[in-house]
Amino acid sequence: MSVFALGLNHHTAPVDLRGRFAFTPEQLGPTLKALRERFSLKPEAALLSTCNRTELYCAAPTELVRPATDWLAGLRGVPGDELSRHLYVLEGPQAARHAFRVASGLDSMVLGEPQILGQMKQAVREADAAGTLGTTLHQLFQRSFAVAKEVRTSTEIGAHSISMAAAAVRLAGQLFEDLREIKVLFVGAGEMIELAATHFAAKTPKAMAVANRTLERGEKLATRFGAEAMRLANLPVRLAEFDVVVSCTASSLPLIGLGAVERALKQRKHRPMFMVDLAVPRDIEPEVATLDDIYLYTVDDLSAAVQVAGEKRQAAVAQAEAIIETGVQSFQHWLDQRAAVPLIQALHRQADDWRAVELARARKALARGEDVEAVLEALSRGLTQKMLHGALAELHSAPDATHRQQIAESISRLFLRSASRPTGRG
Repeated sequence: MSVFALGLNHHTAPVDLRGRFAFTPEQLGPTLKALRERFSLKPEAALLSTCNRTELYCAAPTELVRPATDWLAGLRGVPGDELSRHLYVLEGPQAARHAFRVASGLDSMVLGEPQILGQMKQAVREADAAGTLGTTLHQLFQRSFAVAKEVRTSTEIGAHSISMAAAAVRLAGQLFEDLREIKVLFVGAGEMIELAATHFAAKTPKAMAVANRTLERGEKLATRFGAEAMRLANLPVRLAEFDVVVSCTASSLPLIGLGAVERALKQRKHRPMFMVDLAVPRDIEPEVATLDDIYLYTVDDLSAAVQVAGEKRQAAVAQAEAIIETGVQSFQHWLDQRAAVPLIQALHRQADDWRAVELARARKALARGEDVEAVLEALSRGLTQKMLHGALAELHSAPDATHRQQIAESISRLFLRSASRPTGRG
């Protein structure tokens, strides 16, 4: 049994390819069940999908790595060779180290950002509900959460954090002279939009609106920020009203197309629009970026903006990496111990069998009226002979002096822990 991770992230794959492998929370369970049904080995599996990454974690024999890669490629109709160019494959300690770094925010576009920990916990809940988590992955993720907690409490990795939302506000401030004079539209009502609304609301813009597929949820978020709630269906006809558009939904297809933006620009008499697409897959058609007077940023475009703040926290990274390395070693030790469990169970079964045989013999002797001390002596001698028989047989059957010495040293460690090194004579 080994642990391995297959993944795409913002370091290895462009946003459009990541979008093809994005999974909604509702899709995680059925996808994991399909994976289990696909392979007779029935791997433990968990799937993490965010705007920056899609990662499949498995506990299974290593020979399943390639078939799992092919399965993942076929799932979204991407040629295996194309996926492999962007895919990272991590096994054993490397996979554990990666999981711990992800949970701690060290592998995020925004160094130290806290949202990824909640996303990982949701991925684990979905895998558990789907029945694909298993003991090994449960241990891996619980240890990753513990490591992440220690990193956040023992280091300053999260200090001075600048989120995607904060970066968007800062960039908008570079385009518009006074953010108090702009109108902002938020498309969606999830966690990222809530975060963006919080940052923009702090600049007290002239007006804010929330467009969401479910009006009730949109109204709930809009009420918090004194914004207007509107139906998503009304977005095309009202787009021209807004100077800033921030979108992040779970839609599998773009919600804001090139034609709608062209019409909005015409109505605005080509006053500039600042647009931020935080969704993966995209909410805004990429061709929109080619229009004059449109300033469109995706999650990847915001990477440079957030890295500036990330550099201020590099001093804490070394400390965080040391915490993570300790966690990796602890997990690997647990895995190694777990690998010995079948042997330990077999030894216990063998010892129980020997004990049962000698007890049965002793009971018969007692039933015949034999002396109790003699029966106990025979019982103890029988047990010790059975325990030593295999070791002594190996020692006597050694083909040469070198092998005999090696076997003798092993027997000494197992049976004579407090004795001096044996001479090797049988």
